Amino acid sequence: MTIKFSCAGLELQLHRWPLEQKNRSLQAWDAADELLIEQSLQALQHKADSSVLLLNDSFGALSCAIGEHPHCSIGDSYISQQAALFNRAQNQLSASALCWQDSLQAWPDKVDLVLLKVPQQHSYLRFLLQKLSQVIHPHTVILAAGKAKDLHQNLLDIFRQELGPVEASLQHKKCRYLRCHWHGQVRDLSPVASWALEEYNLSLSNYPAVFSREQLDIGARFLLEHLPVTENSLVADLGCGNGVLGLALMQQQPQTQLLFFDDSYQAIASAQASLQANPELSAAQAEFRVDDCMSQQPDKSLDWVICNPPFHQQQAVTEHIAMQMFKDAKRCLKAGGRLRVVANRHLPYYVHLKQSFGHCRLVAGNPKFVILEAMKRN
Repeated sequence: MTIKFSCAGLELQLHRWPLEQKNRSLQAWDAADELLIEQSLQALQHKADSSVLLLNDSFGALSCAIGEHPHCSIGDSYISQQAALFNRAQNQLSASALCWQDSLQAWPDKVDLVLLKVPQQHSYLRFLLQKLSQVIHPHTVILAAGKAKDLHQNLLDIFRQELGPVEASLQHKKCRYLRCHWHGQVRDLSPVASWALEEYNLSLSNYPAVFSREQLDIGARFLLEHLPVTENSLVADLGCGNGVLGLALMQQQPQTQLLFFDDSYQAIASAQASLQANPELSAAQAEFRVDDCMSQQPDKSLDWVICNPPFHQQQAVTEHIAMQMFKDAKRCLKAGGRLRVVANRHLPYYVHLKQSFGHCRLVAGNPKFVILEAMKRN
C-alpha cells in the first residue's frame, strides 16, 4: 500500500486507518479526494479567508490538503476522526487548525467553501445536504465528489431537491466532481426512521447514516433466532447498529448487562433512541460507546460478545474490520468467555476463529449464513 500522496503540488504521507490491515493495496485517498483538493485549493487562492467545511472526509486526506487553514470536518465515523488526527500529525500539521465534529452536533454557520465526499447511503446524503442548507449563504462554493458510476441521475436529483442546481465535471480516474448552487431554501431535517419489529415486540430507530435503515437485515434476523443464553453476564453488542441484537437480549434475559459498541456516532444514537422507544427495558442495563471496535475496553472484562460484522469499509470490500472485531473480542473476553457471530457462508471466518481461539463451533446455518461460536480457553 502506498502512503505517498501527490496532488496539486502537495506531497503528503497518508495512512489508511486502522493501521494494521492485511490488504495493503487499499489507500487512504481516491481520485474523488484529488478532484476536491484541486478545486478547493483554487477556490482558496481566490478567497484566502474562506470558512471551510469538510463533510465525510474518509481518512483525513482533505484535512491534510487544507493544511493550516482553519477548517471544520464533520463525519459519522470515529475511525475517520482518528485517521484525520493521525495523518495530520504524520505530516507535521497542527491539530488546532482542525475542528472535528460528529454529524449530530451543531454545525458552524456562514460557511464559504464546502467539500463533500459523497456517501453511499442516500438517506445520509439527504441529511448532510439538509443540514448544509441551514449553514450556507448564496455565495458559498459547494463541491462534492465520488465515483462516476454512483453519481447517477437519482443522486443528482437529491442535490437538486435539497440544495439546488448541480453541474457534473468530466470523468477523472472513474470519478467526477459536482458543483452545486444553493437555491436559497433552508430545508428541514427528515425525521429519524422508526419501525416495529413485531415478532420481537421491539420498536427500533435509525438515524440516516445507519445500515439497514428501514428494515432488519437478514443476517441480524438469523442471529436473533440463535441468541445465546447469557443470564447475569456482561455482554458486548459489537458493531451494534440500531441495537436490535442487544435489545432483544435485554428483553429475553433481564439480568444481562449490555455494552453497545459502534464506530458510527449515528449508530450509537440510534441504539440509544431504540432503547428509549422500548420503555419496558431498563436503561440501567445498558451503556453505549463510540469506539474503534473495542479498543478502549479493558482486557478480560466480558463474558460474551455478539456480533454481526461488516465486510466493507467506506466503499472498499474488506475483511479487516471483522478480523479486528475478533481480535478485540478475544482480548476482552474472560477465560471461558464466548464470541457468537453471524457471517455470510462464503467468508472464511470459521478457519480464522478456530486458529485464533483454538475453538470454534457451528451453531446454526442456512443457505446464506452461518452462526459461529468461539470460546476463549484462558
